[in-house]
Amino acid sequence: MLFKNISIIDENLEHKENMYVATEGGKITYVGSIMPESYVGDEYDGSGKLLMSGFYNIHSHSPMSLLRGYGENMTLSDWLNKRIFPFEAKMNATDNYNGSLLSIAEMIRGGVVSNSDMYYQTPSLIRAARESGFKTNLSVPVLCFDDSSLRDLPVFSEMTSMDEDGILVKCEYSIHAEYTSTPKVVRELAERAMLDKKSIHVHLSETKNEHEECIARHGMTPTAYFESLGVFNVPTTAAHCVWADENDIEIMSKNGVTVACNPTSNMKLASGFANVKLMLEKGVNVGLGTDGSASNNTLDMINELKMFALIYKGISGDPTVVTPKQSLAAATVNGAKAQRRQGGLVKEGYDADLIVLDTTRENYTPVHEMINNVVYSSNSRDVVLTMINGKVVYKNGEFMTIDLEKAKYEAKKSVERILNEL
Repeated sequence: MLFKNISIIDENLEHKENMYVATEGGKITYVGSIMPESYVGDEYDGSGKLLMSGFYNIHSHSPMSLLRGYGENMTLSDWLNKRIFPFEAKMNATDNYNGSLLSIAEMIRGGVVSNSDMYYQTPSLIRAARESGFKTNLSVPVLCFDDSSLRDLPVFSEMTSMDEDGILVKCEYSIHAEYTSTPKVVRELAERAMLDKKSIHVHLSETKNEHEECIARHGMTPTAYFESLGVFNVPTTAAHCVWADENDIEIMSKNGVTVACNPTSNMKLASGFANVKLMLEKGVNVGLGTDGSASNNTLDMINELKMFALIYKGISGDPTVVTPKQSLAAATVNGAKAQRRQGGLVKEGYDADLIVLDTTRENYTPVHEMINNVVYSSNSRDVVLTMINGKVVYKNGEFMTIDLEKAKYEAKKSVERILNEL
């Protein structure tokens, strides 16, 4: 496809007008200010539109769309043990597929092109991703409360046999958290990840209790604990990191750990606020995640983009903290880097994972600086096209790969059955 006469956010995250961008074979093949010679193919008139990278949601639990609004006004511990875990125990493979497909539809509509998903019964999630043409870095979380070895756990077979293709579906390994595992299993998983050349996805220092209890158990913070067991010897995405201290952030910077910041979820569960200012100052790769729909309650990355740009100004008293460009990078190129994907920028040779925003709307008027409008003024309704791997999967309110009404119907059926069984 050739996008013509369109504004773009370029590879330097700068706004340029009247540009041409061509895609072929899942890649961006041309970016320039003149029409490419000898172009043959579909054309898209970009008048009044903005082309930019799609969003990378690097911490989510897609099947949890079935739990949207189910557990509210609770501490994380009560939320998990009294509402989430009992509900999830009743979810089967069909339910996970139904929840995942509904979540993917919501993400695609909002301009998300890829997620880092942590959940169970992964064949169901893989099926939903492939059918919808959605990219996912998928992991099944390891939990262990006894002296078992990693190989003894039922999850071992699932985590090492995922049907990944390296394009839409990429497999990662996951430790759920320090408090739901043992040093033995963490060490073994880190070693296995090194052997299999896999990234790791982990929850880290999400709450004050989690952080302090780890220190009481092991004499070190969760960050130092995971480093000591070799987790950070492979690319790692650490979700939340709300209570990470200055030394933890130094460890993350030294080891190239990506922080998946989840501002909305952390506020809703009263977990606190990550020290994003220091993370950015120390050069930590900070990306954005929504977390699951049960703790957000949407998968709206544009909303997360704005939250990320605002709340750290408010808590620090410094209006210069987290610039619009830093926020945009967190939602795009930083997330692609965490997923080890060549995407997140409008750049020749990069993946054609792109979105188009309608900038003729009233919330974009006037435009003094386009990036400011994208971060502070836009909403998911402004997305009029989502392209993943060079294929248009959503355009002007229409899904090309998902029967939305059927997806909603099947998700409701799953919820009704589960509630009847509880």
